[in-house]
Amino acid sequence: MNKLTHLDDQGKARMVDIGGKAESQRVAVAEGRIAMSPTALAAIRDGSVPKGDVLAAGRIAGIMAAKKTAELIPLCHPLALDAVTVDFVLEDQGVRVTASAALTGRTGVEMEALTAVSVALLTIYDMAKAIDKGMVISAVRLIEKRGGKSGHWKAAD
Repeated sequence: MNKLTHLDDQGKARMVDIGGKAESQRVAVAEGRIAMSPTALAAIRDGSVPKGDVLAAGRIAGIMAAKKTAELIPLCHPLALDAVTVDFVLEDQGVRVTASAALTGRTGVEMEALTAVSVALLTIYDMAKAIDKGMVISAVRLIEKRGGKSGHWKAAD
């Protein structure tokens, strides 16, 4: 069995020591979806959601969340991110959110990309829940990472 990096020799939780790792360019991309009623989707598309511009708020929330990942996820390193993007695609039955995070550093940015997607999706739900309380958030996953010792990884479709 692989040794768990977030546990010490006594099985206690610890933050991984990344001090000896080489810096490299690191990028992670994550995605997720929120399914909703045609009425809610049309309101988002038309900009008629009573709370305002859903996608603009979702983008800002996702970026802010990526920057605060270490405050939300135990044992994550606080990172000085070089870039975070949050993008949306309106699909037939909802919205697909894709986020990327990048930096030059000693540890990856997978959690930052996943956190950005998750919070952007939650923001969409919050802003459109008056129209559709039955929206479903799903399929949040890492789709690609580059950099570091493990190199390039891409999810199989």
